[in-house]
Amino acid sequence: MADKYNHREPVHGHPRRDEESTALQSEELKRQKRIKMYKYIVIFIVVQLIVLPVFGLTVMKVKTPKFRLGNIKVQNLSSVPSTPSFEASFATQIRVKNTNWGPYKFDAGTVTFMYNGVTVGQVVVPKSKAKMRSTKKIDVTVSLNSYGLPSSSNLGTELKSGVLTLSSKGKLTGKVVLMLMMKKRKSATMDCTMTFDLSTKTLKTLQCK
Repeated sequence: MADKYNHREPVHGHPRRDEESTALQSEELKRQKRIKMYKYIVIFIVVQLIVLPVFGLTVMKVKTPKFRLGNIKVQNLSSVPSTPSFEASFATQIRVKNTNWGPYKFDAGTVTFMYNGVTVGQVVVPKSKAKMRSTKKIDVTVSLNSYGLPSSSNLGTELKSGVLTLSSKGKLTGKVVLMLMMKKRKSATMDCTMTFDLSTKTLKTLQCK
């Protein structure tokens, strides 16, 4: 009977120690999460410090578009050295090359063709847009003549040599649009020199600055 009354229930584990261990594990997990978060913040800041300057030097840097003449296909070329006089017509392309990371919207302009600084013809460039990092090509037909040249010009001497040298100048004004909101005004200028062979009635050279 004594054994019956002296019997005790067994003790199972240590509840307080288990709770402390769980709390420590929870704190450790939180600490690791905070460390990861700080690492991500540092990485983000470093990336921004690298990306922003590169972005500013490339994407956000606005370059002046190039304004040039394309290939010239002579349709008519006649000259009279004794007069002296000439008439010419040819098909060409007005090219506006935009290397920016945004479109270049330009107003209408004029390209003037000259002989020794005197106007011999003009062509109108319509209002248009050169898309981001692309070239806008506008087909035009140019008609030129020497009627407005002074009699003192050396045209006769040049025509007798079998060549005709002309120049073209023009200016386009417009804006480069970046990020759909930033606008930077830019003016594109043309300065080209062309030489025609009168015997073959073809273009000999074309150089644009």
